[in-house]
Amino acid sequence: MVAERPRGASSEAVRKSMRSNKGRDTKPELAVRRAVHARGLRYRVSARPLPDLRRTADLVFIRSKVAVFIDGCFWHGCPEHHTGSKTNAAFWADKVRRNRERDRETDTLLTKAGWTVIRSWEHEATEAVVERIIRVVKDRRAVEG
Repeated sequence: MVAERPRGASSEAVRKSMRSNKGRDTKPELAVRRAVHARGLRYRVSARPLPDLRRTADLVFIRSKVAVFIDGCFWHGCPEHHTGSKTNAAFWADKVRRNRERDRETDTLLTKAGWTVIRSWEHEATEAVVERIIRVVKDRRAVEG
């Protein structure tokens, strides 16, 4: 018999917290987007790099085939900052494990399709992330000719 996973939030406070979590336009994402834009690069926001793959990257550079993901420490299991949930621990541990598996699968699929994937953690310094993005995008453009 398979144990049924608990559905929904364990309390009204948890429900409220979960609803306030954004899928896009987070503070770290906005900071990176502003800085990349200020440096002259243009990109698509929250777009699918591959139309047939139901995965969206935070920034997508179509011409140079670069997909940028800015991962949240809790949702993607940051080795430095992720802490397990005290309530509904098994559910959340499984959720984060599945997110990480999906991230690895996404990276593999995009790479096989000729894309370069950049992943950063929400806690990384904006300027360091921006420098990495600019370097990769410019290198890819130089290779294209």
